[in-house]
Amino acid sequence: METTIDQAGRIVIPKDLRDRIGLRPGRVDITVDGVAIRIEPVSDEGLVEQDGRLVIPAAGAEIDDALVQALREADQR
Repeated sequence: METTIDQAGRIVIPKDLRDRIGLRPGRVDITVDGVAIRIEPVSDEGLVEQDGRLVIPAAGAEIDDALVQALREADQR
């Protein structure tokens, strides 16, 4: 998927990609990952207790086998 960076350094992440990974408006953490840039949502909620366990709240994205396989394949490139 291709997009552009404007003169101010902003980049638009296409909606279908944002929806696919559950990226919502708000704060994100940007890090360098080899020769790539990694963008991850920052959760303001922290850990929550669920069934006696501490868990990280879901970002709202539905994760199924096809998505996991696509993410694995993308990581191999």
